Amino acid sequence: MQSLVKAKSEKGLWMERTRRPEIGPSDVLIRVRNAAICGTDLHIYNWDKWAQKTIPVPMVVGHEYVGVVEEIGRDVTSLSVGERVSGEGHIVCGICRNCRAGRGHLCRNTLGVGVNRPGAFAEFVSIPAVNAYPIPDGIPDQIAAILDPLGNAVHTALSFDLIGEDVLITGAGPIGLMAVAICRHVGARNVVITDVNDYRLSLATTMGATRAVRADREPLSDVMADLGMHEGFDVGLEMSGNAKALRDMIGAMNNGGKLALLGILSEEAAIDWNEVIFKGLTLKGIYGREMYDTWYKMLAMLQSGLDVTPVITHHLPMAEFEKGFAALNAGQACKVVLDVAS
Repeated sequence: MQSLVKAKSEKGLWMERTRRPEIGPSDVLIRVRNAAICGTDLHIYNWDKWAQKTIPVPMVVGHEYVGVVEEIGRDVTSLSVGERVSGEGHIVCGICRNCRAGRGHLCRNTLGVGVNRPGAFAEFVSIPAVNAYPIPDGIPDQIAAILDPLGNAVHTALSFDLIGEDVLITGAGPIGLMAVAICRHVGARNVVITDVNDYRLSLATTMGATRAVRADREPLSDVMADLGMHEGFDVGLEMSGNAKALRDMIGAMNNGGKLALLGILSEEAAIDWNEVIFKGLTLKGIYGREMYDTWYKMLAMLQSGLDVTPVITHHLPMAEFEKGFAALNAGQACKVVLDVAS
């Protein structure tokens, strides 16, 4: 089959012929229709320090996708051949304490599709049947292909009550932008997002942000004054992985505020812990999606009017993947969806 492969320990990906995956008795084989480029894939393409110590070479990469069940293992009864599905990219052990308690998203033995095992930038991908999630008919393929990052945004945003609250989001990447729409959808009052990329901040306005703020030009104190906010933000969603953005967020929080932290910091970050303590802040780390409540909630919101289509800025044949990675590296793209099926 045709696949995008991390074939060498250097920058880039390569289109190659690879063997079609085999499936076990509890697995499904999915014929991929569309796949989307993730920030993780960009790390792998650029071959940064994280990728160098994490990704086995050679390996098919990619983990955001939608497709159709091509084949089912002999023990699979929950899915049928021809059913349209996406896939939860975290494959968990099922036997650790958290898995047995129904908290699979906290499994200590998680393996990532397209990170630790072959992924979905290919004509076929194999996953455990329990990881395949059926897609309702009304949701188009290009949206179904980005349910993985949408799930990150949903998990992060819905960690705390948002109704009537003032929300600060740091980082206008795809997940931060989708979080804007989610906060609006569930009833937040003000939704402020910060970044230093004008292209993505313009998308944030389209997604419904009250204010899209250049973090290097306008202090949050001025934004709050302009919005008539006298006490600070109630909920913070950290999506940037930037230490200064995290410190600014903590400084702008109201007493008793709640922060959900999704952004991955590239290095250790110092914060003023006295602010956390004396403000009585709650900090929650987020990784992936809650399995599988997040999937239910994001599909329900899409069916009830949540619109995240503006984050899809490029739609390309898989053979033109280089254009998508170039646009992402230049900061001139958000979500890039690739047509895998010919």
